[in-house]
Amino acid sequence: MASEVVKWLVVGAGDIVRKRVAGALTGAKGSVLQGVCSLPEETAVSLAKDFSIKEVYSDLDKALKETEANAVYIATPVFLHAPQAMAALDAGKHVLVEKPLGLNYADCVPVIEKAKEKKLTAGCSYYRRFFPRFDMAKNMLESGEFGDVVLVRTTYYSWFSPAQDEPKHWRVEQERSGGGPLSDMGTHMFDLIIGLMGMPKAVYARTACLVNEWDVEDSSSIIMTLDNGAMVTAIFHWNSKTWTHEFEIVGTEARIKWHPADAPTVHKTVGRDILELDMPNAENVHLPVVQDFVDAINEGRAPRVTLEEAAKTNRLLDAIYESSRTGKEIEL
Repeated sequence: MASEVVKWLVVGAGDIVRKRVAGALTGAKGSVLQGVCSLPEETAVSLAKDFSIKEVYSDLDKALKETEANAVYIATPVFLHAPQAMAALDAGKHVLVEKPLGLNYADCVPVIEKAKEKKLTAGCSYYRRFFPRFDMAKNMLESGEFGDVVLVRTTYYSWFSPAQDEPKHWRVEQERSGGGPLSDMGTHMFDLIIGLMGMPKAVYARTACLVNEWDVEDSSSIIMTLDNGAMVTAIFHWNSKTWTHEFEIVGTEARIKWHPADAPTVHKTVGRDILELDMPNAENVHLPVVQDFVDAINEGRAPRVTLEEAAKTNRLLDAIYESSRTGKEIEL
């Protein structure tokens, strides 16, 4: 049977679409970027011109009725992810959603149920699961090369302080983003932890807004407990003009460290021996996500990051905020 060409309608025309998503939708094999829907309309027109997109819309209902696309990529602010995914599924379209899947776990559940009801392919763009270093860490865990995992550590801090009138300001508005750096970068790293080691069984957290005047956190510190009793420490801040991004798994026999987390080099330590491994990511990190999704449609299988898997990160994020609010450890 010949493979089906997946024709995409991208919803949203912001930075992530211009930098990576549009290129991935046009660059994947068997993939065509058919249409764009965005407000204000001039952003859609501009993207269409730059990427030779045939269909341009400013109204999603109209777009879903008229487009020749059979799949929708949702790249809008987080509060729109779930309702727009529902609308696309109701229109009979396969759906790939930017992360996080929803504002919270409850936001995700109807989308999961709708995709099952419609028997359509649906997934979420947690692209770090497609990094070669993810597969390396997974193989090490499955082979027992770490020995007993005793610690997982992730740290991220940087400066992010958008002005009120900047397009990115939605990322620090609770009702639109769901949270601060936890919702933005934290969800990526929590997805890695869940993908590698499963859901933590308990979480204790503190969040605060130390520098900015937002209704979301600019600081967070979290301790999680894995099934084997090992602890995970996670720190995410948006209030330092310095920067770091680290991920580390420590076992009784071996350790891996990604620092910077997305840099080409992976540091692997076995005993006292330290190896530097060259493991670059795809030039466009969204391309493997899109290619996997296109292949999933044609092969009749689930994509690598399903809606159910993506919703686990939202469930964990809910527990983190609940712990911070109540001052209690939350079991998952």
